[in-house]
Amino acid sequence: MRIVYMGTPDFAVPSLEELHRRGHDISWVVTQPDAVRDRGKKVKFPPVKEKALELGLKVLQPEKLKANSEFEEALREARPDVIAVAAYGKLLPEEILSIPKEGCINVHASLLPRFRGAAPIQRAIMEGDEETGVTIMYMEKGMDTGDMLAKKSTPIGRKTAAQLHDQLADMGGVLLADTLEKLRDIEAEKQNEEEATYAPMISKEEGHIDFSKGPEAIERMIRAFDPWPGAYAFLGERQIKFWRADPLEEKTSEADGTVTGTDREGLYVASGGRLLKVTEIQVPGRKRVEIKEFLKGNSIEIGSVLR
Repeated sequence: MRIVYMGTPDFAVPSLEELHRRGHDISWVVTQPDAVRDRGKKVKFPPVKEKALELGLKVLQPEKLKANSEFEEALREARPDVIAVAAYGKLLPEEILSIPKEGCINVHASLLPRFRGAAPIQRAIMEGDEETGVTIMYMEKGMDTGDMLAKKSTPIGRKTAAQLHDQLADMGGVLLADTLEKLRDIEAEKQNEEEATYAPMISKEEGHIDFSKGPEAIERMIRAFDPWPGAYAFLGERQIKFWRADPLEEKTSEADGTVTGTDREGLYVASGGRLLKVTEIQVPGRKRVEIKEFLKGNSIEIGSVLR
């Protein structure tokens, strides 16, 4: 199949690799422009560009998609059967959606129509869903609203967003390639709008822990925000990031955020009338460490309040 592939971050790399491995004719790889860092001193390629160059594929990096006649012409000249998309980062305008004969097909990291939008992995963990997965779908003007072609699910368990991200990226690549190979035999399924939920982009401020929410919600938040932005609280002016924790059944009358104890196993914090056992933390300028390592050279006073 003749394909134009569009994707940008690490999540989109396995899909590109799988399509290439199966011998599809990838005429263009389209990705976001290079990022300029450190006041213009360093240029960072998107992960998909790095992989495309490694595979010897041609790359396009348009600054904009809409009303970009040069880019549109390049796609039309490629005559793709399909434009395959995974986490490209922008909605495709109608003039692009109309180019491929078999349509534009997207890899989305949720079981649609649940968690349309930018942060489905994190939101699924935060909401306490038992499972999530990937959906292969046709693209249309709306955000993640197109008809569905295939789904595959996986349990969430105690996975972090980082772990789930990598698993879903690999699953999505295989499912995309499988779907394209039998595309003309699949009857697409419309999404139930009444069941649709949204997963808005994560902000750094969302990482600030509210200890009144209870230990289960905070533990899910810690996993959802690993690796970014990290779940954090302040001890005085000092920010502490929490990377691993366990909700306990033990009750406490201490105010939310109060440190009730420390030992080699954990830091115990009052949360919604119960205890949260924090087992891995990070302070500014240091690496993530287990509590027992942290306590070798540091201490947190019993009765201190994390805010």
